[in-house]
Amino acid sequence: MPKRPVRVINERMVKGERMMRNALVGLVLLAAPAAPAQEQEPRFAWPVACTLGKDCFIQNYVDADPSPGRADFRCGPLTYDGHDGTDIRLPDLATMQRGVDVLASADGTVLRVRDGQPDVSVNERGKDAIKGIEAGNAAIIEIGNGWQTLYAHMKRGSLKVKPGDVVKAGQPLGQIGLSGDTEFPHLHFSVLKGEQRIDPFTDEPPGAGCTATGHSMWATDVPYIQTGLLIAGFATGPADANAARLGRYANLKGDRQAPLVMWAEAFGVQAGDLQTITIAAPDGTLAFQDQNPLPSSKINWFAFAGKRAPKDGGWKPGTYIGRYRLERNGAMLIDVERKLEIP
Repeated sequence: MPKRPVRVINERMVKGERMMRNALVGLVLLAAPAAPAQEQEPRFAWPVACTLGKDCFIQNYVDADPSPGRADFRCGPLTYDGHDGTDIRLPDLATMQRGVDVLASADGTVLRVRDGQPDVSVNERGKDAIKGIEAGNAAIIEIGNGWQTLYAHMKRGSLKVKPGDVVKAGQPLGQIGLSGDTEFPHLHFSVLKGEQRIDPFTDEPPGAGCTATGHSMWATDVPYIQTGLLIAGFATGPADANAARLGRYANLKGDRQAPLVMWAEAFGVQAGDLQTITIAAPDGTLAFQDQNPLPSSKINWFAFAGKRAPKDGGWKPGTYIGRYRLERNGAMLIDVERKLEIP
């Protein structure tokens, strides 16, 4: 059956879309009834078919800082200046390609959609190519009483709805993609009251301050995860963050004469966190170790370290185990292992 055509989003309907820059709770539950004092206010189901902290992560929250600085709703660093939505990120391109559904967060009617934009990192496509279409493939849904929801950066060809469709909370709208102004696969989810963006974690507009009194608009508890691992693996030379996100090291084959490098990408790291990268040889001995405190706090952190092959015959055949650890004040935040077979 031919694919139903979709109507292009009117650029003016996504006011502030140019501000979008990048980067659980199981499947969604239906929105819970609002308290009497908030009976006109919606409650939102989780908008992605993923488990937060396991196969998806919140890379950026709404910026609550009214100054040129940045602060998420918990006064943490997981945002950037002017960000007006919630970025729900997938670990890598391979996960995106397998397909992760974007779900309606509340009952409503589809107002506009856009499809047809390629799933290509803005680092490769360039800013000029996405000018005016920063949200990429997207949908806007009217949920009543002046409230709307925006779902951006979806996968090309994945949109399942068209303008006028009535949708229910939990219904698939499309899939997470890499379209528009983004460096990694994620859903940018925005809540709007009229033309005002609203943070679903606080019911406050951007810039309201991270100590402002507010309340969650989520139907279920959405945990705040300050720091975590995104992806990790091996490389046979200096590792590149974009290549790692695109899955270019996913099926790596070991080479006895090539360098052996362990890499990892994490989010929410802080200055002073202790990072340790080790590689163990097949006989269990330590082939490489690098340990250093991190010099600064970063929303996104990519690290790699390793060693050239020994000159006397290269690496011995067998299974090499790379380990990436991140500690903060003596508490282990990340501890992950990856294996590489060298024939």
